[in-house]
Amino acid sequence: MRRAARVVGADEAVAAIPTGATVAVGGFVGAGHPEALTAALERRFLATGTPRDLTLVYAAGQGDRGSRGLNHLAHAGLLRRVIGGHWNLAPRLGQLALAGEIEAYNLPQGVLSVLLREIAAGRPGVFTRVGLETFVDPLHGGGRLNARTTEPLVERVEIDGETMLRYRTFPVNVALIRATTADRRGNLSFEREGLIGEVLPMAQAAHNQGGIVIAQVERMTDGAAEPKSVRVPGLLVDFVVVADAAEHAQTFGTAFEADFVSAGGLVPVPEPVQIPERRVVGARALREIRKGDVVNLGIGLPETVAALAAERGRLGEFTLTVESGPTGGLPAGGLSFGCSRQPEAIIDQPAQFDFYDGGGLDVAVLGAAEVGEDGSVNVSLLGDRFAGAGGFINIAQSARRLVFCCPFRADGLAVEIDGGRLRIVREGAIAKFVRRVKQVCFHGPSAAARGQQVLYVTERAVFTLGPDGLRLSEVAPGIDPARDLWPGMEFGPLRGTPVPMPSDCFAAPVK
Repeated sequence: MRRAARVVGADEAVAAIPTGATVAVGGFVGAGHPEALTAALERRFLATGTPRDLTLVYAAGQGDRGSRGLNHLAHAGLLRRVIGGHWNLAPRLGQLALAGEIEAYNLPQGVLSVLLREIAAGRPGVFTRVGLETFVDPLHGGGRLNARTTEPLVERVEIDGETMLRYRTFPVNVALIRATTADRRGNLSFEREGLIGEVLPMAQAAHNQGGIVIAQVERMTDGAAEPKSVRVPGLLVDFVVVADAAEHAQTFGTAFEADFVSAGGLVPVPEPVQIPERRVVGARALREIRKGDVVNLGIGLPETVAALAAERGRLGEFTLTVESGPTGGLPAGGLSFGCSRQPEAIIDQPAQFDFYDGGGLDVAVLGAAEVGEDGSVNVSLLGDRFAGAGGFINIAQSARRLVFCCPFRADGLAVEIDGGRLRIVREGAIAKFVRRVKQVCFHGPSAAARGQQVLYVTERAVFTLGPDGLRLSEVAPGIDPARDLWPGMEFGPLRGTPVPMPSDCFAAPVK
């Protein structure tokens, strides 16, 4: 008979991680992250100086911008290399990368989640168009974040006469994963988890390489799990750690919300959007969503679209999805981002990105840190801080229609709406529309060549992407382009015959 997984404490489990190992860690923001395991690994390194020189691999950002999540692992010496999809929630990791103390890569979140599946299967990599002409394209850096990082993990290849990217596979020696319940054989089920992530390919990859799989759970059961509920078979699991409640919150934003794992109830109505510029942008973006659309909303300003749809009775007209796997319901925000309230289904993250990359999204509403004259967008490199692209590159490149949302200028902007007209009370100090973005996460010329429909929505104007770059298509009532647009951009004036932005974008909140 095969041996059952060993039930041990977190400190004993992480003691099995050898120096030099490649460690894959699951989770999305705070959902599904094995907090007890990463905290124990930090304790062991600080106490003993081992293990050392680990390679950390993760698809989605995991952290709270403070001390939790992957911030536990941000120690020079503990890490030699990091390959991650999003960095902003673990600023300590980003500091190590920018200081050149570790090798560091940022690859698309969707590619990394699927790459783990290819590693498990022993295939030679992910072959995809995702990332072409962005900063992960080897022609533009290959996703390498500093001079210390030299090994190419991405290459250009020709397949049937078409240029594609090959993301190379590499061995995974350790998988740190999380579930709700482990039965006596180590079979894992996810009853109270708000997402599944890529736990199965992570466990398969480590097991098939002769490595170890450590699973953090909330509870053990003496009986056998119901077979269809098992997401990771016990034959893959080496150690099971039953975590304290404080280290097994459903997300970093809440201990537990039944809405994240249940369906059939009422979808809660978000608080009305009160900030004028956010209302205008959200309302204008909402007009681009049609009945029956499948939609992805980015974090931050795009979240206002769901709130305004609920306020205006439109939430049931389309299906909201999250790249982490939930379909339907209302996406959660903040440190619970990645979950949805009252979802219709929760699938694994690689499958969700298969759906996205294959053209399943009708429209995506995403944020933008910078917009270039050619329509390219940067979301990853923000001043002296590296945020990372996350799922942005996959989503922006594959959605049929795309709406970028941002204030026209940042840092101090204040506007007011009076009688359906917009007035700039205080101008923002930082230009969002720049001649050339610092880092290309979305390539405007490629999108225009493939016929993608792209809008750039601000509180005072709407721009469209054409073959020759940005065009001005709409102007808010009360806005004079010569006074309120062209001086605030690093380029312009733009071509186009603008029309007024729709009047309902300037309506007051519903009481």
